[in-house]
Order: sequence, then C-alpha cells, then structure tokens
Amino acid sequence: MPTDPQSALITIQAGLAQLSTLIVSYSFSAIGAVILLVVGYLVAGLAERSIYAGLGHIHGFDETLRHFFSQVVRYAILILVVIMVLGQFGVQTASIIAAIGAAGLAIGLALQGTLQNIAAGIMLLALRPFRIGENVEVGAIAGTVEEIGLFATKLRTAEGVYILAPNSTLWNQPVRNFTRNGVRRTDVTLSIGSWNDIDRGQKTLLA
Repeated sequence: MPTDPQSALITIQAGLAQLSTLIVSYSFSAIGAVILLVVGYLVAGLAERSIYAGLGHIHGFDETLRHFFSQVVRYAILILVVIMVLGQFGVQTASIIAAIGAAGLAIGLALQGTLQNIAAGIMLLALRPFRIGENVEVGAIAGTVEEIGLFATKLRTAEGVYILAPNSTLWNQPVRNFTRNGVRRTDVTLSIGSWNDIDRGQKTLLA
C-alpha cells in the first residue's frame, strides 16, 4: 500500500497528465480557431467584392443597394465564422443562435419604424418610382428629389423649402411623377364671347 507521499506524487502526476492533455486539446482548438478566423475573413471579403461587382453588371442597379447587400453578405459570413470558432471551444452554438434570434426579435420590435423605413428605402431604390432630379408629389409632399437614402428621401420645394421625408411615408402613398414621361398635357380653359370669331381664336391658339 503506497505511503502518503507516494499518493500525493501519483495525484500530482495524474493532474499534470490531465493538464497537458487539456493544453494540447485547447492548442489544437486555438489553431483551428485562428485558421477559421483567417479563412472566414478572407472569404467574407471575397464574397463582398463579388456581390458588389456582380450587382454592378445589372443595368440601373442603385449604388446604395450594391453597397448595402454586399455588406449584409459580408457580416453574415463573419457572424457564422464567429459561431463556428466558439464551437471549436465547446460552446453550445445552438444557445448562441437562439440568443441572437431573440435579440434580433427584440431589436426588430424596438426599431419597427426604422426597419419599415429601411425596407421602404430598398423598394424605392429597386423599383425607382422616382429618381434624383425628378419633380414628384406624394400625398401632401411635393418637390424635386435631391437624395434617396435607406432611411429617408430629401426633397426641395419650388419655394426652396427643404423636406426630409421618411421612406415609409413615400412608399405607402400614390406617387405622382411630373418628370418621368417628359411630355405632359396641360388643360387651359379660355372664355370666348359670342361676338368673337371662334375659328380665328382656334387658329390663334394652334399657331
């Protein structure tokens, strides 16, 4: 039967063996995590540039949307890489994904109006009911479009008044675009007395 010093020595040796095994295990995990981070970062950058360049080949695709979608793809890949790295160290990724989903839902409810403006901004930039420089009327808002952003649109009235209109307001109402077609008809009512020469009046108007 081993003496107490021998038992202590055996315990220390067993502890050191477990520690060395743990260090080796975490070393491999750390190396794998570093490789994942580097590769993920490179893939995210490549995907961002590819999406940006690919959307550039679509005629009339807005520059703001190109930047927006390419950034979304990049950060989605980076988030996925971080989750994979945490999985390398034994972290329960399912719990992280659930937490991210819950946080996203809470943020979405808190920023509901802002997200509506972003969604409306994407639709305005994609479908183009009006462009910069066009004269439009949307509900009680009328003016020349100066800038179309993801959150709001800037307009300038004929009186020189600056208007910052939320995109959701512009998207949820009928848009009257006075510039798009180039040529418009204008109705003008003229009064001609019974003693005037109507034929002569018509010729004068058509001259």
